[in-house]
Amino acid sequence: MTLSRRLAAEGIGSLLLAAAVVGSGIMGERLAAGNSAIALLANTASTVAVLAALIALLAPLSGAHFNPVVSLVQGIRGSLAWNEVAAYAVVQVVGCCLGAILAHAMFDLPWLQSSAHVRTGASQWLAEAVATFGLVLVILGRRRPQDTPWMVAAWIGAAYWFTASTSFANPAITMARSLSDTFSGIRPADVPGFIVAQLTGALVALLVAKWLFRRDAVTASPPTLW
Repeated sequence: MTLSRRLAAEGIGSLLLAAAVVGSGIMGERLAAGNSAIALLANTASTVAVLAALIALLAPLSGAHFNPVVSLVQGIRGSLAWNEVAAYAVVQVVGCCLGAILAHAMFDLPWLQSSAHVRTGASQWLAEAVATFGLVLVILGRRRPQDTPWMVAAWIGAAYWFTASTSFANPAITMARSLSDTFSGIRPADVPGFIVAQLTGALVALLVAKWLFRRDAVTASPPTLW
């Protein structure tokens, strides 16, 4: 598979994922009549469905990372060359940001926005570390590639509800959501704290997975998808 086709898959997947996250947040908020729980439920359902579908569709092409920390982990593991890690990350960020703009366009909102939604503090950072830790652990620990779509989508869907941050778990999505002053937004000033927490959670998960699943390394090849 050529790098250009893999990057195209990552870009398209990232764009559609971000459009779903932001767009479903807008739709959910509009229809929920002020009920935040209903809006979050709509946001969660859409994200889970789109994430599972996109992973199943694009994993055979690029691995369907859509997430710089996933690409970083694969680089550390030697499953992805470092120049490709950098290229993946750039495409993922650009794709997610364009996805937020696309969502705004679909809902007749100003295309370029800056979020005022405050998300900061130790509890939020801990939540992001936990969400990203679980995501990476699921990715590295799953036994069969065909299980990846439902396992990843299930984790993210659950983490939407049990983490204080509603589980961004993705630096590219975090940056994109800072460009949307809607239900799913995050204030730009709060983005660095989230990204540090996400990187921390991912690296801890990598260390834990190396120990926890070490027996599998003797009997099976490392996962190539996600």
